[in-house]
Amino acid sequence: MSSSDQPSATQGVHQWIVVPSLRWIYDDAEEAHEVGTRSLKALYQFGLHPRERGKPDEAGDLEVKIFGHVLKNRLGTSAGIDKHADIPDPLLALGPSVIEIGGATPYPQDGNPKPRGIVTLHCHGLSSDSDQVFRLPSQNALINRYGLNSEGADHVAKRLQERVRKFAYAHGFGMDELAEQRVLDGEAGVPPGSLIEGKLMAVQVAKNKFTPDEDLEAVKRDYVYCVAALARYADIIVVNVSSPNTPGLRGLQHVDKLTNILTGVVDAAKHAKRKTTPAVMVKVSPDEDTDAQVSGICEAIHNSGCSGVIVGNTTKRRPEPLPAGYSLSDKEAALMLEQGGYSGPQLFERTVALVRKYRTIIDEMSPSNARSTPTSEPHPPQSPPNSDVASQIQETVERDKANLKTPSPEADADSKGQPLIRLPERNSPSSTSPAASIISPATPPASDAAPALSSSSHLDQLPSATETSASSLTSPAEQKIIFATGGITNGRQALEVLEAGASVAMVYTALVYGGVGLVDSWASLPCFSNTESEP
Repeated sequence: MSSSDQPSATQGVHQWIVVPSLRWIYDDAEEAHEVGTRSLKALYQFGLHPRERGKPDEAGDLEVKIFGHVLKNRLGTSAGIDKHADIPDPLLALGPSVIEIGGATPYPQDGNPKPRGIVTLHCHGLSSDSDQVFRLPSQNALINRYGLNSEGADHVAKRLQERVRKFAYAHGFGMDELAEQRVLDGEAGVPPGSLIEGKLMAVQVAKNKFTPDEDLEAVKRDYVYCVAALARYADIIVVNVSSPNTPGLRGLQHVDKLTNILTGVVDAAKHAKRKTTPAVMVKVSPDEDTDAQVSGICEAIHNSGCSGVIVGNTTKRRPEPLPAGYSLSDKEAALMLEQGGYSGPQLFERTVALVRKYRTIIDEMSPSNARSTPTSEPHPPQSPPNSDVASQIQETVERDKANLKTPSPEADADSKGQPLIRLPERNSPSSTSPAASIISPATPPASDAAPALSSSSHLDQLPSATETSASSLTSPAEQKIIFATGGITNGRQALEVLEAGASVAMVYTALVYGGVGLVDSWASLPCFSNTESEP
């Protein structure tokens, strides 16, 4: 492995030849992005695509365990690179262990009217006065005002379904609905989203911009609709409540609103038509950074059962230029006032600080942390064995028997005339359906042969002292997962956000400027050591 953070020869070709050539040929950065997407897709079909190279990580130093999967490294790509699920496989081939596609909305929408552009700020000079692309020679950053343009959740789901069926056919399962289901249920031995061992695919969902922000139930229905269409094809569902280009969207980050939305999404994810349930993460804004705002979001995450958070998104703020003290020209300063979401190297320090804040607050709210906190009353060092529990139950029965009133003939006659109350039957613990815990009012739960109330049957279900101590203390299995994105421009910075508490470092702007060889170059660094991150 390389011990430096210098680009490889392959990355250098992409960074210094391919990317500048695209910008030189296409003034419109959005058009250049579409051309790049089509090129990657075509090259992949012929096996000529850029791909992960170098020696495999035989020692497993880069591996990390997330959501029950062992990932090959701790790098990912953010949403926006593949908005419509056109190139998930070419992106995965570049080397990241996590890719995020989308965002998808219930109905197709065009986004904001053009020119919405990507405002490309790079070091190759001002080449155009086009309203669609503004260029500043001193800063490497992006400003976009897309406004969540989407082909619609159903269209994206159809594309992902075709991808799964092609995979099923190529691996001998067939190409029909049953073959698709077998792959999604894990018979191919790969995650149902990425379809590649050691990698995960996240699908971002959002509400339509014409859905009234004040109608919270309608907003929640938007997200739930997207989850119903897309969850079975995703390893992770990402709830976008932080796009700066959709008016009112960031207002959904208030604790009550966010809890309502995330609860609906988590419940919908449990109904995904496959054996496993996708994780749910929420993508938050870097601009909501006060302790109160972060605490509210963390509270919503815990209360809803959400799996984690992606910190953060693009910012409405306009940071100071880099390097410190640099003065922008009048033209550059005017371009910095353009509306849209800003992303670039200046966001890095804020990203690190936010990751630390989220890590601290979200861990403090953890139920396992609360259980391990001493209270005013002493607790025994370990749970009593089941035999002690049985004796305690018997003592309770004897005590209650002693406190009962002496029965009278009148009371005895009245009791005989009362109908018996049928106790509810217990749920079968052996069900593997994702929705098994959700019982329809018209469908009673499955019953067991054992009585509904039986001291012996309940004692059998009690955990042993060892099991209790292992599950009641703070453990990686209960820790919420954090992904970090924003201003990460090199491998050393990726390592810094990981050390701050993130499990995965995600890139977007750096990939746009560094070219498709960037992730593979970072993954070859020996600094990404293994950290337990199992939620």
